[in-house]
Amino acid sequence: MPASATASADEIRDANTRYHDAAARSYDEKWGIDFGDVGTGQVVAKLEKALGSSRARFADALEIGAGTGYFSLNLLRAGAIRRATATDISPGMLETLAANAADLGLEVETVVGEAERLPLGDESFDLVFGHAVLHHIPDLDRALSEFARVLRPGGRLAFCGEPSRYGDLLAALPKRAARAISPLWRRALGARVRSGYDRPQTDGEWLEWQVDVHSFSPAELRRMLAGAGLVEPRIRGEELLANIYGWGLRTVESTAEFDDVPERWRTFAFRSYLALQRLDQGLLEPRLPPQLFYNLVLSARKPEAAAV
Repeated sequence: MPASATASADEIRDANTRYHDAAARSYDEKWGIDFGDVGTGQVVAKLEKALGSSRARFADALEIGAGTGYFSLNLLRAGAIRRATATDISPGMLETLAANAADLGLEVETVVGEAERLPLGDESFDLVFGHAVLHHIPDLDRALSEFARVLRPGGRLAFCGEPSRYGDLLAALPKRAARAISPLWRRALGARVRSGYDRPQTDGEWLEWQVDVHSFSPAELRRMLAGAGLVEPRIRGEELLANIYGWGLRTVESTAEFDDVPERWRTFAFRSYLALQRLDQGLLEPRLPPQLFYNLVLSARKPEAAAV
C-alpha cells in the first residue's frame, strides 16, 4: 500500500531510509539485479528508450536514489557514462553499492542525501538519472528543481521505472492473486513460510508498503518538468505483461524463506520475465499510449545558457 495520506514528508523520508537500510544486503537477490551482460543490456536499453537516442555518452553523471548500483554500475560497464556520482537517502544502500563497485573494479563517488536538498554544486553534471525513485520523493517539485540546478546547460535528465497511475492500480490484481495462491506455491516447492511474514508491517523491510508516495500520468509529469525549467519532455510507456507477471512472482516469493526457493525456480522466473519483457517491447510499447503501461520512462533537457 502507499504511504499514509497523513504522513509528513519527514515521516516518509524516515520510512524510506529505514526500509532501504534493512533491505540493502538482500536487495539484489530479491529483485534479480544483474551486473553482467543481461543487466547491462537492460539498463542501456532503458536509458536509450528514455532519451530517444542510442549510443548516448555522458562525462559526468549523477544518479538519484542509486540503491545498490543497478543503473550506475551497468552504465559504467557499458561506457555510457565516464564518471558516476551516486546519491541515496539510505547509507545501507550506498554501502552495498560501494561493495558491488569494488567487486566489478569500478569507481563511484557516493553521497548520502535527500533528493530535495542535493549537497552538490551548480551545473556539475551532464546527466541526472534514476530508476524507480521519483515515486518515493515527498516534494517532487523541489527535487526536480534541484536536478535542474546541478545540470549543466544542455544537460539531460532521464528517469525510468516510474509507476503510472493506471499501472499502479493494475499491479494490485496480481499481488492479491499471488497472496491467495502462495500457500500452494510454497507447498509445491517445499518452501517454508518466511519468518515474520504475517506480523504487522511496522519496521525494517516490513516498511516496503509505506515508502511509495506518487504514481503518475504523462500530463502531470510534463507539467512538473516544465515547472522545473526543463524542456523537450519525452515520456514513454514500458512493460505491461511483464509487470503483471513480475508482481505475481515477486509477491509469492516474498512469502517464502529465501534459501528455500530452488535455483531452478529462480532461473525459470527470470527467463520467463525477460521473454514477456521482449514481447512488450516488440508488440505493445510501439502501439499503445504510455499511460496504459505499468512503468513510465521520461527525459527532458536543460536549456542552453542564453547568449550574453
